[in-house]
Amino acid sequence: MGQTLMQRLAALGKLSDSPDGLTRLFLSPAHAQATAMVTEWMEDAGLSVHMDAVGNVVGRSGVPRPVLLLGSHIDTVRDAGMYDGNFGVAAAVEAMRRLRAAGETLPFGVEVIAFGDEEGVRFAHTLSGSKAVAGIFEAAALESVDANGMRMGDALAAFGGNPAGIAAMARQKQDVLGYVELHIEQGPVLEARNLGVGVVTAINGASRFSVTITGSAGHAGTVPMGMRLDALSAASEMVLAVETIGCSAPGLVATVGSLNVHPGAPNSVPGRVVFSVDVRAPEDFIRHEAAAKIRRAFEEIAARRKISMMMQQGHDAPATPCAPWLQTQLAAAVEAQGVSALYLPSGAGHDAMAMAALCPVGMLFVRCEGGISHTPEENISEADAELAVDVLIEFLRKFKAE
Repeated sequence: MGQTLMQRLAALGKLSDSPDGLTRLFLSPAHAQATAMVTEWMEDAGLSVHMDAVGNVVGRSGVPRPVLLLGSHIDTVRDAGMYDGNFGVAAAVEAMRRLRAAGETLPFGVEVIAFGDEEGVRFAHTLSGSKAVAGIFEAAALESVDANGMRMGDALAAFGGNPAGIAAMARQKQDVLGYVELHIEQGPVLEARNLGVGVVTAINGASRFSVTITGSAGHAGTVPMGMRLDALSAASEMVLAVETIGCSAPGLVATVGSLNVHPGAPNSVPGRVVFSVDVRAPEDFIRHEAAAKIRRAFEEIAARRKISMMMQQGHDAPATPCAPWLQTQLAAAVEAQGVSALYLPSGAGHDAMAMAALCPVGMLFVRCEGGISHTPEENISEADAELAVDVLIEFLRKFKAE
């Protein structure tokens, strides 16, 4: 039965704004095609379908309210894989289709939402679709422009959305039971444990910093080693400190992902280095403590080497815990399939982060090959896809609101 789901994902994966690979951006022609395709899937599952003011596709079944929300996103990064986001939408629709085919009705309403903009690639505002549903959409995002100078508000109106109606579409807390999202893991943990699915405990909070190290540039042949103020040597020591601190607590990760050396010549002592630091953890106090340790380590290295160090914070997002009662029910549904329930955090961001402002959230991860994501090599197996749908159906059959 997983064959139908995989065929649908393959078909959706062909809808691209680029002739080479998969790139499907918010409010683009390919997004319009994806909206039409997902609408057909939802109607096939017996759902009542509409597109909301911000361009999300919403399929509804059951009693009017309160409702359990399911979903994920159908936009992609550039040169993407076909499962990130798309799987959660297709799997939720497939679960509802199978329940209908079996003649089963649920004692609560269900809405499946295909969010139009999670990645934020086109307009540099992430989670627009889920923020609008959760009531935390930033109106200023409508003024942002894409690479061609198109305003988001104008693009949304041309797409058939209603920029002026976004505030009114926000759901009320009393009308929503919770939000559950199926998503590929985008990491290697499930594969290493030989498990097809896992229950997410939290979406890691993230802090990002830009670090500038200033020493003194000089001639590589004439400045004695003992007299150098080598910014790159200092930065190298700092990079290793980030790695060490990142290994110091469960769930904590710390990364230096970019590094620029100036003047960058083979015969020059580096006088300035600018690099990034990304710190993530499922609990905010762990992340904040790690960031403080990193700053202290940098200050000690800079003082000892007699160079200057400036560390500026940019992005900062709090951790999003998944509701314990949803974790418990998802774990029970996993175990009902004869699979051990592994609990693990998410190191990547998801629509559930925004939805947590509205209601309790839960997530189920699906194993992805090699832990690879955001590339065309992204892959999942039909067996794991089928397992995830079976887990979701079991979860829906036994679901009890807190």
